[in-house]
Amino acid sequence: QVQVEESGGGLVQAGGSLRLSCAASGSTFSRVVVGWFRQALGKEREFVAGINGNGGVTLVVNSVKGRFTISRDNAKNTVYLQMNNLNPEDTAVYFCAAKYGLGIKLVDEYDYWGQGTQVTVSS
Repeated sequence: QVQVEESGGGLVQAGGSLRLSCAASGSTFSRVVVGWFRQALGKEREFVAGINGNGGVTLVVNSVKGRFTISRDNAKNTVYLQMNNLNPEDTAVYFCAAKYGLGIKLVDEYDYWGQGTQVTVSS
């Protein structure tokens, strides 16, 4: 069992930056795959970035590649999503999720979800 909680969302102007945090508890964190997903109003939830347990494997969706970076600090049981050069199309609720086993990208494979944090980018 894993509990995850997001923080760090907010309102930012286009071109600005935010760093989201996903704090986890309840399991050996280094065994847990963590993903970031987002859901814009009226759209389906989509994968944004993911990272394996030891941080050696990361995956970032093409639409944010070069702007978003995922990382983790297992000593702090936390995964970060650094978001730079934000644009209005990045506006969404961002969710952190966790899972065991292989695979990083598929939303249906994640078992443990946070409540989400709103990111709003103004033009």
